Amino acid sequence: MAASGVKQLTLAFMLSDGTCNPKWDGTRALAGGSDQSAINSIRAAGGDVVVSFGGWSGNKLGEKCSSATALAGAYQKVIDAYRLKAIDIDIENTEVASATVRQRVVSALKTVKTNNPGIKVYVTFGTTPTGPDADGADLVKKGAATGTAVDGWTIMPFDFGSHSGSMGSVTTKAADGLKSVVAGAYGYDSATAYKHIGISSMNGHTDESDESVSTGDFTTMFNYATAHHLARFTFWAVNRDRQCGSGESAGDTCSGIAQSPYAFSKIIAKYHG
Repeated sequence: MAASGVKQLTLAFMLSDGTCNPKWDGTRALAGGSDQSAINSIRAAGGDVVVSFGGWSGNKLGEKCSSATALAGAYQKVIDAYRLKAIDIDIENTEVASATVRQRVVSALKTVKTNNPGIKVYVTFGTTPTGPDADGADLVKKGAATGTAVDGWTIMPFDFGSHSGSMGSVTTKAADGLKSVVAGAYGYDSATAYKHIGISSMNGHTDESDESVSTGDFTTMFNYATAHHLARFTFWAVNRDRQCGSGESAGDTCSGIAQSPYAFSKIIAKYHG
């Protein structure tokens, strides 16, 4: 925070302990551990946190909770534990692939919005180079049909499999596709739809050999987000926001490209909607 100016941090991931009970990474308790200490430190330094539920691996609450009511209760347990003002549902892999779970998630989030006035709810999922795939589009449509007021439908524009052009330009095309899906589902005009979408990128080398996200790409995303007043602009992950040292390769702890420390975080820090 001191080095980059970032004030809002997303902590991930909140998972199931094998039942409809939330724990950090599925194993660490909500109270009293290193995660709570990190939240306390961030707030003491003038910042705040978004807790992200889900991700690619591990047991997902959306699957382990047998009803929307139970799932909303699991989300609420975390909201209450940390007095959260925002949550993110990162719905991937088997969780997003199930139509039943997609419906359960958006129904649970409608309850969360009703029971927590003013809370921000973000839903994050994968994308193709031109916008959401069939599962992603169906998720948005189910949200609209259920009357779930999602503040920011957010795509992860990387790990495409194949794409053309820079990662900055393909990200804006994917976001335009998301905007169209959200506008169609909710009946928003374009300006309103943009204000209800977001981008969650990855810095440096991704999991695909032909994908490398530069600070120039991030600047393209920043300019796009600023022009359209996107609801969210974030990335995975601050842990990676440094150049790899000798013997290291791109992963959870470095970006795999030449960069100054926190170069990507410094761009994100300038974004204010």
